[in-house]
Amino acid sequence: MDAHLLGRLATAYRDLHSHPELSGQEVRTAGVAATWLRENGFDVTEGVGGTGVVGVLRRGEGPCVLLRADMDALPVQEATGLPHASTVDGVMHACGHDVHVTCLVGAAATLAADPGWSGTLVCLFQPAEETASGARAMVADRLAELVPRPDVVLGQHVAPLPAGSLGLRTGPAFAATDSLRVTLWGRGGHGSRPETTVDPVVMAAATALRLQGVVAREVAGTETAVLTVGALNAGTAPNIIADRAELLVNIRSSDEAVRQRVLGAVERIVRAEAQASGAPREPGVERIESAPAVLNDPAATDVVRRALGAVVGAARVVEPGPVTGSEDVGVIAEGLGAPLVFWLLGGADPAAFAGAASTEDVVRVVAGLPSNHSPHFAPVEDPTLAVGVQALVAAARAWLAPTA
Repeated sequence: MDAHLLGRLATAYRDLHSHPELSGQEVRTAGVAATWLRENGFDVTEGVGGTGVVGVLRRGEGPCVLLRADMDALPVQEATGLPHASTVDGVMHACGHDVHVTCLVGAAATLAADPGWSGTLVCLFQPAEETASGARAMVADRLAELVPRPDVVLGQHVAPLPAGSLGLRTGPAFAATDSLRVTLWGRGGHGSRPETTVDPVVMAAATALRLQGVVAREVAGTETAVLTVGALNAGTAPNIIADRAELLVNIRSSDEAVRQRVLGAVERIVRAEAQASGAPREPGVERIESAPAVLNDPAATDVVRRALGAVVGAARVVEPGPVTGSEDVGVIAEGLGAPLVFWLLGGADPAAFAGAASTEDVVRVVAGLPSNHSPHFAPVEDPTLAVGVQALVAAARAWLAPTA
């Protein structure tokens, strides 16, 4: 890989990391992406679905390939101690989207400088992945009118696998996600006279505990689901019984039947606990975030697997197993009517895996490393950035037509 470009990318990555922007606020990041695309001859449209950026490079007849990266950061206080740590209090690129943006602008520059292909290359920088809303917003904002129908949609997500390795699986690659806001209504009053009230805190506590039985007792051991009560909010003072409580619930699933079963169980339990508590009003169950499972097209995945193997060696393209993390990239592919291939980009220091002689050893090492969304999550730059660029380029070139 060109050393000058790699140096520019390292500088761009550190800049992006130190200037994170929350979902829907990715103005500066979008500007960086748009500048790189224009420098490399792309026709650029900004402000798609909010802050989304789409670059199109047309080079004669041939297939159309869409490469996608997400741009948003998380409301996390960084604790990495990096010299280029976040300069924004309480906001951090804790999921590695700065890596994704950097690798995609690098791939755009590399492919633009390569005369050996024909067709159309689309580079898409998506906002608001963390709220599972950015892909839908871009599709709703005339995305299909801005780009030709792709023959394939490609993308990657950095993860605590060894840098220099890639994780790819056919079929369900990332889980579906559903986030719910549950509102439980009580009857407020004085803490000294609970008999005159319906206590929503007790109701919420019982509901949170009961929900933990959904996966344990309603999902088979051969199936996969995760249910988390991420927040429970109620009350303002120790001697006041509130009149409402709120739970924020997240569900991950890979199979649509399991997904619907778990969602139905949550609704049933919430309503039953409210009735058992004598709630004066029916509870509210509102879906606030949702994205389907990421499904890698089998035939397209075979093509990409060979291309990625040529980058890192076939042995380093590993089967990561079921991933319960979620992504909304599938909404882009579905909205454009294209097959999808999405893989994991190793970003962990390879030295941490010294002596790991088996898959089980690697799994144990990964379990002990800071994961995505951790305040300590810090992918190593070398070789993560170079491999990420090369993976996108190779996957794209596997579809674009070679020139004579």
